[in-house]
Amino acid sequence: MANNFDKNQVKAKKHLGQHFLTDESIAEKIANTLSLKGYKHVLEIGPGMGVLTKYLLKKNIKTHVIEIDTESVEYLKANYLNLADRVYEHDFLRYDLTQVFNDEPFAVIGNFPYNISTQIVFKTLEMREQIPEFSGMFQKEVAQRICSKEGSKVYGILSVLTQAFYDADYLFTVPPTVFNPPPKVDSGVLLLKRKKDFSLSCDEHLFFKVVKTAFQQRRKTLRNSLKTFNLSDNLKANVIFGKRPEQLSVDSFIELTLLIQNDEKH
Repeated sequence: MANNFDKNQVKAKKHLGQHFLTDESIAEKIANTLSLKGYKHVLEIGPGMGVLTKYLLKKNIKTHVIEIDTESVEYLKANYLNLADRVYEHDFLRYDLTQVFNDEPFAVIGNFPYNISTQIVFKTLEMREQIPEFSGMFQKEVAQRICSKEGSKVYGILSVLTQAFYDADYLFTVPPTVFNPPPKVDSGVLLLKRKKDFSLSCDEHLFFKVVKTAFQQRRKTLRNSLKTFNLSDNLKANVIFGKRPEQLSVDSFIELTLLIQNDEKH
């Protein structure tokens, strides 16, 4: 099946933040990252000309693709006839996916546009009850940030919120030379597998608020960065408030949220 890249098409699509993968072996390797267990559908985001799509279509899974670019949609429908009725010309971030999957589970995969990759993760977190598995290519530093552990300089909001619900693994690095146009940085492929128990033992809304507020002033201790919560002096004396946010594991952030939650009740 054709996968030639017209220079004018690529030039026209640069504004979408998309770098098209041209290496077939890497595309196949990314397709193979999914376990295909626990779901019957997979959604590829931003398939472009279908270099990854063709390998998904070989698998025992029902492949769907969502693409915002009209030319790419037309190309996919013309060249992948067995996919034509499952090509959705929409913005993943704004589209109501229950129109496609109802309440059925599905995996997410893709070579994600750098400029919206973190937003894609956040939408996945919102839909975590339906998304047991997520695999994709990001700018390397973003992929590393998502998968990093406490103590790392890149550990932050994205790391904690993602790892609260998913086990995150950085799989491999992809050089700029296998893209058209080539990006100025390396890319990284990661895999998120939803935890068996992905419910939080604390208030979810408060947990998100605590994590985001703490990392807004990441160099300060929690005693200072969480001042807006109007905590009791007794609670602020707890040893955990003498730490900086990057020192706390996901479990420690849950513990911290429970402490604040119980403090606010009295």
